[in-house]
Amino acid sequence: MKRIIPPLILIVATVAIFIWFITSTTQRADMLIINAKVYTVDSRNSIVEAVAIRGNRIVAVGATEALKKRYASDSIFDAQGKTVLPGLIDSHVHVSGLGSSLVELNLLGTTSVQQIADLVAKKASTVKPGQWIRGRGWDQNNWQSRSKERSFPAAAMLDKASPNNPVILFRVDGHAAWINSHALSLVGAGNESNGAIANLEGGRIVRDAEGKPTGVFIDNAIGAVMRYVPSYTKEDIHHSLTLAFQECLKYGLTSVHDMGIDEEDYSVYKELLEKNALPIRVYAAIGGDGELWQRFLSSGPFTDPSRRRLTVRAIKMYIDGALGSRGAALIEPYSDDPGNRGLTVNSLEAIRMVTSEALRHGFQVCTHAIGDRGNNIVLNAYEQAMQQNPSTVSDARLRIEHAQVIEPSDIPRFRRLGVIPGMQPTHCTSDMYWAQARLGPSRIRGAYAWRSLLNDGNIIPGGSDSPVESPNPLFGFYAAITRQDHSGIPRDVEDVRRTFQLSAEGIKDSSDFNNGWYADQKMTREEALRSFTIWGAYAEFAENEKGSIEKGKLADLVILSKDIMAIPAREILSTEVAATIVGGKIEYSSDK
Repeated sequence: MKRIIPPLILIVATVAIFIWFITSTTQRADMLIINAKVYTVDSRNSIVEAVAIRGNRIVAVGATEALKKRYASDSIFDAQGKTVLPGLIDSHVHVSGLGSSLVELNLLGTTSVQQIADLVAKKASTVKPGQWIRGRGWDQNNWQSRSKERSFPAAAMLDKASPNNPVILFRVDGHAAWINSHALSLVGAGNESNGAIANLEGGRIVRDAEGKPTGVFIDNAIGAVMRYVPSYTKEDIHHSLTLAFQECLKYGLTSVHDMGIDEEDYSVYKELLEKNALPIRVYAAIGGDGELWQRFLSSGPFTDPSRRRLTVRAIKMYIDGALGSRGAALIEPYSDDPGNRGLTVNSLEAIRMVTSEALRHGFQVCTHAIGDRGNNIVLNAYEQAMQQNPSTVSDARLRIEHAQVIEPSDIPRFRRLGVIPGMQPTHCTSDMYWAQARLGPSRIRGAYAWRSLLNDGNIIPGGSDSPVESPNPLFGFYAAITRQDHSGIPRDVEDVRRTFQLSAEGIKDSSDFNNGWYADQKMTREEALRSFTIWGAYAEFAENEKGSIEKGKLADLVILSKDIMAIPAREILSTEVAATIVGGKIEYSSDK
């Protein structure tokens, strides 16, 4: 008599054999990263050892031995214990500006007018008479001792260095321009009958006691100078973008949010995309309500569907200037400049109108706001636009860029309205030497208020605002977790008393500076990592595509020389990028 196998047992055995066959069969991977410490930044903050990549996607994460058994690859990257992170995302950068800063005069870190004049003179000796000399990065707050008040420079300070060439030097934040007398003569700024110069809305020309221009133009007034400065050619922009891409890759950046592209930028981006020559991912915001914006309103957002290297889905607007040049719009006057509440370069109505247009056409709005009045105006404009377009706001992800000084009652509005505060941690540690002098000891508590925003349920996408700051995201990571400069200052209140500019009221609570500047506003390391990865991805509607190391996501990764999640904070500053991988391809290697 034949023994019949029960059907259930047969089914179970078949399934078991099938599972064994599948799991025991070696699969192909284009790249296998093994023996690493991989911070996945998934919802559980998982840490694994290995990543398998096929094409431009991650196909598996896990233990080294398990993935080696499961996947065969001709490209095996033995990380030898190095740290692997998701590709880093700079959520606020000016890409062509970064590239231009690599060929123009770089004034970052200069400590005196004479040092700058010497750089200008050296440049003038290499160019033809009449050719414009350009540069960026000066900051009067860094000249001589930080403990003394500094005023803006003057045209005459550059005249001996460059008598035959017009000079324009932008302040570090880009919100003030310093020109020499040669340039002043071209602009004709002293001629009050020149309608292009007089009565500039949202701008200011610094003048002496006799009413004559000194050589510094602030915010909208800069336009009066720029009409005489030759525009960069398309070839110049192509060169600038290429330099910027390589700089980004060197620092582990695989994605950037380019804040304010113009027609030429977009044209070059499209050409590079068509040639398969974009080495990083670009999420671009159109620079203001002009012709390019009007065209996009008709055509709708642009996304590269196959490689996802270029997306245009946002518009960049401005409401005010910068704190360092006292152009940020404040509710009450500057503590160190009574009577001055800063500048508004757009109206609430203009922001509301553009936001309404954007919401109806599927675009995000990213508005620069530094001062508490500026942030309040933008929040009001966003709220009005969302109320007028209720069917479009379920996932609008409107952004305020910088959000540097916020009136306390406005902090809860970010979460309630779903507005994302995009912030740059190094702005805090660059501005801290003089920010309290501008704002006073009470208002300063709403400045760079990361912990207040995070505790209220917000995310903070991190950026650099390069070329205002270094594009190195590890500097931003360090600033976020320490609120100290690269020397570890301030360690305590005595550091602040000794070297920082303060308002007349002085320091209210010395404990605010125990191991950091207003140290209670620091981020944790996990938050700082998310700020430069998954939160940046969310801010561009791409959290399901990138920002973490998970199966199915784009294979964007960075391999570091040190474990920034565990080493002493100061060692983060010397951590180097061993490799930057974009879409499964090594785009940068320190070995090359």
